Amino acid sequence: MKKNNLNKNRWTSVAFLGIMLVAMLFTACDDEDLSTGPITISKIYLEDVNSSVPDREVTFARLGQMIRIEGSGFMGLRKVYINGLSSYFNPVYVSDNSMLVSVSKNTPTVEAEADVRNIIRMTKDGNEATFSFEIRSAAPSITSISHTLPLAGETITVNGFGLVEVSKVVFPGNVEVTEGITSDVGGEFFTVIVPEGVSDEGGSLLIECSNGGAYSPAYFNFKKGVILDFDGIGTHGFWGSATSMIMDEDLESASIGTENISQGIYVPHRPSRIASFDPATPRCSEVWTAGNGTDDWRGQLTPYIPATTPLSEVALQFDIYVPEAWSETGFLKICLVNGFNGGEWAGACYNYVPWIVNGEAEAFQTTGWTTATIPLNMIYDYSEDGFTFEDILTYRETANYKNFGFYFENTDFTLANITGNDSDSETEFTSVATSVSVYTDNWRIVSLETPTYSDFPEDEE
Repeated sequence: MKKNNLNKNRWTSVAFLGIMLVAMLFTACDDEDLSTGPITISKIYLEDVNSSVPDREVTFARLGQMIRIEGSGFMGLRKVYINGLSSYFNPVYVSDNSMLVSVSKNTPTVEAEADVRNIIRMTKDGNEATFSFEIRSAAPSITSISHTLPLAGETITVNGFGLVEVSKVVFPGNVEVTEGITSDVGGEFFTVIVPEGVSDEGGSLLIECSNGGAYSPAYFNFKKGVILDFDGIGTHGFWGSATSMIMDEDLESASIGTENISQGIYVPHRPSRIASFDPATPRCSEVWTAGNGTDDWRGQLTPYIPATTPLSEVALQFDIYVPEAWSETGFLKICLVNGFNGGEWAGACYNYVPWIVNGEAEAFQTTGWTTATIPLNMIYDYSEDGFTFEDILTYRETANYKNFGFYFENTDFTLANITGNDSDSETEFTSVATSVSVYTDNWRIVSLETPTYSDFPEDEE
């Protein structure tokens, strides 16, 4: 039904603009003698074909949005200034009483001079008019959260754009925080202390700031998605006597990390019994879930993440702690099932190399535990469009060994292995011996679906 209503709204808006254009053309023919009269501005409307109210009277608009100005005396209009910036308009869409103009993305907002900020000024020969009207930056957005499964009382950092003067954060379970929020002046992040009482069902953060509101993806505190936490949720699997196999006795539980600390038992990907990993070694360590007869992703996860969900909206998350700089060598191989020899850059796996940023080696280190998010469409076999969560579920269910796990690998590779661009094949990363310490915990599957925030929720479906 929503799709049909949306199409109906679009056609309604198109029809409205068509009627308005015809009216403007006739008015322009009849009222040429009005081109020297006074200008008045009475109301401003937001034009949005995707809204349930495509022509809405408003008191503010955002960069990039189209507005319709109502008033009188618009014939002969020369210039429209928004926050001091001369804004392009098409004379075809101007009648004596109405006009359309887009708020340029280059329009200054908080940096506009005080005497023109939140002012629309229209001019023509011998006349001009001004109108107070708030101009906001593009809607704020949340791109990541430093830790999505933190303990109450810990501080998290929320990253994004337009996060200016954040005044309220609503956590899952409708738990509101209005104090202790520190915002970046540039709006790129803010910090907040996690309150008590956040719902274990998880969900999105909702934030309010001077630039509007925004939701995070629905992955905060989603404990229902945990497949292994080494403390009783999920089952750690191991077998044989290979040096690489991480057994129960290799797990650790000492409290480590600052600000965001460890949560019970966790896995060291270089167990203390191994002093260092040799170079050119594909399967230095391995840690698994129990697999066959125990793992049940479909039963556990599909009540919350439908099997039809596109893989771009489903992710693996895990908490990671790297107390000393990790660079130049080594990575974690995420294995969708147990069936890899090591060294692969293809198949149902993904190689996590956090120390390569924008094609360059950059030391990766954390002061405390942080969350890594790997969308499932980054798994090599599922990187093309069109795959859904059902494809992952079916693949695991039909595998001979259904264990999910991680290798620590220390092999040579090229930048092309990461980017997929043949031109990067000459940039090589040659492995060396390493004693880096990498810890993970709380492996979980989460939804990346992000609710849509409306500036006008009372009028939206």
